[in-house]
Amino acid sequence: MYAFYYYNKPDFLSHSNLTLRLAVAPTYLDSELGFTGLLGPYTDLGVGLAGGGFADSYWEINKGKYIPQQSFDGHGGEFSMSLYHLFNPGALIPLNGVLRTSAHYTFYARTEDTDAAFALPEDEGFLKVRTGLRWGGKEPILFPSLAMELSAWYQGEFRLHSDTYGFADNPYKVQGQSHLFWASALLAYTLTNINHSFFVSVIAGTSIDADRFSAYRLGALLPLVSEFPLSLPGYYYQELSAKSFVLFGANYLMPLDKEQRWNIDLTGATAYVDYIPGFGQSNHANSGVGMGLLYKTPAFKVMVGYGYGVDAIRSHGRGANSIGILMQLDWSKARNEIFNPTQPSLWQGVQRIFGLFGQ
Repeated sequence: MYAFYYYNKPDFLSHSNLTLRLAVAPTYLDSELGFTGLLGPYTDLGVGLAGGGFADSYWEINKGKYIPQQSFDGHGGEFSMSLYHLFNPGALIPLNGVLRTSAHYTFYARTEDTDAAFALPEDEGFLKVRTGLRWGGKEPILFPSLAMELSAWYQGEFRLHSDTYGFADNPYKVQGQSHLFWASALLAYTLTNINHSFFVSVIAGTSIDADRFSAYRLGALLPLVSEFPLSLPGYYYQELSAKSFVLFGANYLMPLDKEQRWNIDLTGATAYVDYIPGFGQSNHANSGVGMGLLYKTPAFKVMVGYGYGVDAIRSHGRGANSIGILMQLDWSKARNEIFNPTQPSLWQGVQRIFGLFGQ
């Protein structure tokens, strides 16, 4: 389960060159203050601060089995500075370059299930560098009606020294340096003649010296859990640990009524995975399918969905089931509906408050 409040405010504090981006979760905060045009008319600077609890926690999942004795909590904080440069001013689809450096510190803690003989990794700070090119982009919303993106990225993680942790007779290694390279393409589009929507994406990545912490981790259908979610319906969250992969995903949304409030969503994903050492499986292909019932208004979306992990390993063989709920509330639209109805009256205000999600 995860939940967060997302806030994006241009002209922050009535300054036309300031933008505040804020994501607040129950135990974690991620923020960035942007300075438009600070380093030139098309080059912006962002200063970020993030931190809190459990975001760096690690769950050991190997061959479909969750191993609580080798799992532990991780807490920490991060300071970052980012440059954003627009290469094609005035173009219909923007091409942006991103360069971000960040200093991150993590400290680890046992859970009640962590084995007493299992040594935790050393608390440590490390540096991260990310750079990439993004043509287009997608808003952080569920089921966008229109979006496209082509992007390519590099991320390096640099620790002061390599480390080992785990059981004394079989320790795991934390690399001093890890390098990740990936590219992403996506398209969301609505067929206006029939009001059907579809979303297709492909993302591929590889790495040098990836370890348990820096590896790509695929699994579950959580479309807003990160900037680049690696979703596989029916699988556990972060079930697969990969040093390289290719992931194809698609979903198709069909309205069931004239007002397009009720919708059926069909989704599927398939991945070819090259696992990090110690996590190998007999097959490299992993696929998942799912469907859901979506109810939406201009301000509110909620979907109850079912996922089936076709190739997920479980105690009975292959195949796994999951049920989930996705929900999004656009507070700016909801606030207008409540406080600024088209024809204001006392009764309508009460009606709006108690019937907002069904109006």
